[in-house]
Amino acid sequence: MAGFRIMVVEDEERMRQLLHLYMQNEGFEVVDAYDGQQALDLFEKYPMDLVILDVMLPNVDGWTVCRQIRQGSQVPIIMLTARGEENDKLFGFDLGVDDYVVKPFSPKELVARVKALLKRSRGNANAQDRVIKYESLSIEPLSRRVTINDEDIILTPKEFDLLFFLASHPGQVFSREQLLHHVWGYDFYGDSRTVDAHVKNLRSKLGNYGRYIVTVWGVGYKFDDSV
Repeated sequence: MAGFRIMVVEDEERMRQLLHLYMQNEGFEVVDAYDGQQALDLFEKYPMDLVILDVMLPNVDGWTVCRQIRQGSQVPIIMLTARGEENDKLFGFDLGVDDYVVKPFSPKELVARVKALLKRSRGNANAQDRVIKYESLSIEPLSRRVTINDEDIILTPKEFDLLFFLASHPGQVFSREQLLHHVWGYDFYGDSRTVDAHVKNLRSKLGNYGRYIVTVWGVGYKFDDSV
């Protein structure tokens, strides 16, 4: 997948070199950072298509790096962590993390996740290209832009995908498992609370329009602009 620039943020040199090699072998341009502050400096200097970010970093930790990136960018972020606890994952999803990989992991699995995220973040050429509008809420799939009263709403790639999918099927109820399949894909190794965390974030960011994402108790969610 030539043409993509990936930043690898990992303080352990051997792991950083290994990830660099695997990504480079896939045709990616790779930018390395050994701590959180260097990662933020490089992110300001170069446009990135995806960030692989370790949680435990010197100077500035991975959570802080993620939070600062999310203040102005929707770039996909994959977190590397030695801890796979559910609360840690939910905390990360609240910050805008798109995927998790728990150490130790297979580099080939990480490459597969990177490719899947890049494919979804850039959009599928065969996807619907129509703009979806509900009152002052506008969802533009080609530019992956969401606006309310012509003001941009900053969403993570997964938040956009989830909103676009639900809004493309108004009134249709989807279980959490169905949403994991349609939005995250078969390659995602997560649980249904991942969906809940993203819905919570979407409702918060959409303000009054967050009510359109309706919980159907015991089943899942639907998009309903009549509420």
